[in-house]
Amino acid sequence: MNDRTQVRDLFDGLLSRKGDTRGFEDSESLILSGRLESRDTVEIVMFLESHYGVDFSTTDFDQTQFDTVDELLNFIAANRS
Repeated sequence: MNDRTQVRDLFDGLLSRKGDTRGFEDSESLILSGRLESRDTVEIVMFLESHYGVDFSTTDFDQTQFDTVDELLNFIAANRS
């Protein structure tokens, strides 16, 4: 499974648990728009640590980097171990 598919599946799962079954574009805001909440970023962080080896003790954290599929993919490319 490629990175884009994994990230889309993650966001889709987070939204589905909230009952939000509307589709989304890769460039669509999901956190800042309110579709996902700040507590969802905790799950995104755990996903990044477990799937991509991102170490947040040495990486700056800004939830805007996780707001869209495209932004999260850019973050992964820059920070995977």
